[in-house]
Amino acid sequence: MKIAVVGGGPAGLYLSILLKRQDPSHEIVVYERNAAGSTYGWGVTYWAGLLDKLRAGDPESAAAVADASVTWTDGLAIVRDERTVHRGDAGFGIGRRRMLGLLADRAGELGVEVVYEHPVDGPDAPELADANLVVAADGVHSALREAHPDHYGSAFATGGNPYIWLGTTKVFDSFSFAFKETAHGWIWCYAYGFSGERSTCVVECAPATWTGLGLDTMAEADCLALLEKLFHDLLDGHELIGRDRGAEPAQWLRFRTLTTRVWHRGRTVLLGDAAHTTHYSIGAGTTLALEDALALAEALRDRPGDPASLDAALAAYGRRRRAALVSAQSAARLSARWYENLPRYMALAPDRMFALLGQRHSPLLPYVPPQLYYRVDRAVGRLESLRRLKRWLGPRVARAVHRA
Repeated sequence: MKIAVVGGGPAGLYLSILLKRQDPSHEIVVYERNAAGSTYGWGVTYWAGLLDKLRAGDPESAAAVADASVTWTDGLAIVRDERTVHRGDAGFGIGRRRMLGLLADRAGELGVEVVYEHPVDGPDAPELADANLVVAADGVHSALREAHPDHYGSAFATGGNPYIWLGTTKVFDSFSFAFKETAHGWIWCYAYGFSGERSTCVVECAPATWTGLGLDTMAEADCLALLEKLFHDLLDGHELIGRDRGAEPAQWLRFRTLTTRVWHRGRTVLLGDAAHTTHYSIGAGTTLALEDALALAEALRDRPGDPASLDAALAAYGRRRRAALVSAQSAARLSARWYENLPRYMALAPDRMFALLGQRHSPLLPYVPPQLYYRVDRAVGRLESLRRLKRWLGPRVARAVHRA
């Protein structure tokens, strides 16, 4: 097939790798509107389960991504001025620019053509005319999707809290949080390393705090200076890095959650953020986009190239991924709501607040008093530990009795 991939993000590049490995005779071109290496976003996170899937899809690119990643197991929270640490599962961070470079190199090795500084502004673009398959991997603002929004059933929900995506020269060895109370309310950040020199730092607050501190109109340089002062104990004197906007206001955003009802139209199929977004606080955006690519490649494996077979494959891919996304989208909604209701949890002792931060995906938590929820959760945890101990001891005691 002739395949045109519109968008050179992780999903588009990885899909091109998978499809070229499945059938080297595919002619695949990836069109990216930005220059090579010009991406913004600092680092991305993922978990060990994704690496297992990437190794099955393409061991070479998986090894390159793993080698370029940093890892952590602990979670650190600074609440007001008190530190608390929780142990957790291994997480990974990698620079977004680094990941894109590795995937582009691997795609080029396999014979994929990656064209930079080449925007494709709609489904009627001449570059797409003779393609058997068009992949819309052009992000949340997808021009290909928005040409037919009613068909795809695109819907957006905008979050209440403003946030800003920053970098820092502080290299974190744990996934770190800081919650600071100001005269205008709470402001908080989460930070994680993605290389030996840089980390990502996302700052969020309620609208009243944002305007009360003057962050809505403050020049970027002044904004960064204020945030460095607020989070001085987390940053240890290191600087925050923005977009170098100088006297212009810093680029605060409100997260837009995208859902779509249908994922393909004829020969065009949606991938990654062009099809869905999930709130950044669950750190799953890149993982879900790469899982989309794996699912689409699998749906297209060994399918004849005729339009009817292609339509069936694309429909099956959409059904499968929409079903798989239900739990992640629910977790993302609950996570965003937890932060939007942050004052509800801040009267707890820091270690208890941090424990409930880890429980923010629970659909019960918004409806149960936080102190009560914490006590019940701890009790259930102890009971489950006892159940596991009994399951472990049972066969051993039985064998000992039998031998006696």
